[in-house]
Amino acid sequence: MTTTSEGTGGDASATVRENASALRALHVPGKPLVLPNVWDAASARAVEAAGFPVIATGSAAIAPVLGYDDGEETPVGEMLAAIARISRSVGLPVTADMERGYGLEPAELVERLVAAGASGCNLEDSDPRTGAMADADEQAAFLRAVRDAATAAGVDLVINARVDTYMNGTGGAEERLAESVRRGRRYLEAGADCVYPIFAGEAGAVRALVGEIDGPVNILFRPGTPSLGELAALGVARVSFGHGLHKAVQAYAAQMLAAIRDGESPYPPGPPAS
Repeated sequence: MTTTSEGTGGDASATVRENASALRALHVPGKPLVLPNVWDAASARAVEAAGFPVIATGSAAIAPVLGYDDGEETPVGEMLAAIARISRSVGLPVTADMERGYGLEPAELVERLVAAGASGCNLEDSDPRTGAMADADEQAAFLRAVRDAATAAGVDLVINARVDTYMNGTGGAEERLAESVRRGRRYLEAGADCVYPIFAGEAGAVRALVGEIDGPVNILFRPGTPSLGELAALGVARVSFGHGLHKAVQAYAAQMLAAIRDGESPYPPGPPAS
């Protein structure tokens, strides 16, 4: 698998096509693809060095690095440029968090993702600014249009369809589960490769989602979520860390800065680093 850079035309398409095939094959229920989401080239290289097979970006991590809030506040050109820098820095497939598409038409979205070296993307079904849920049929039509555009371009992007019912939906646990299943099935029918019911983390709900959606399911790993081994046993096919790692890194940096401010060493005791 090789990297690409923006504007390389046919070579970029061939690379994205090769990497998309490898990325899709890693979505195996019961043997999940684990994605510690990154925010820049340095974090992407660290994930690659740790032995992970895929790089996944997180909009909520990249946005503050670029000086913006999450929720499509980042200009699309800046977001795609960040994704392109990440793609160029590693030798792995890259899947990009594109929120709700940043207002791009499907054909342009696909074209610009390919130019940035991305082999897959996340697309969510609520408004990033207001939290309002999209109509499921309208979202399915959007996903179908993205799939058709990718097929027409000869770059079979891996589409991870985020379902925001647990985050922005209404009703109790049973209603949210049922709506997540309904939307997940609809999105798979429309051409999505994987369904991402974000914030679903209770073991029983995860088991039901995996069993009833009847397709690859992505779970967000956060405090309180079942362990990676438990998620595998539940049949999950993909596990994301969202902006959790970036948030933890920032918190640790804040602790170090506070130590420096107070006249202390920010480093743990021990022999000097070599």
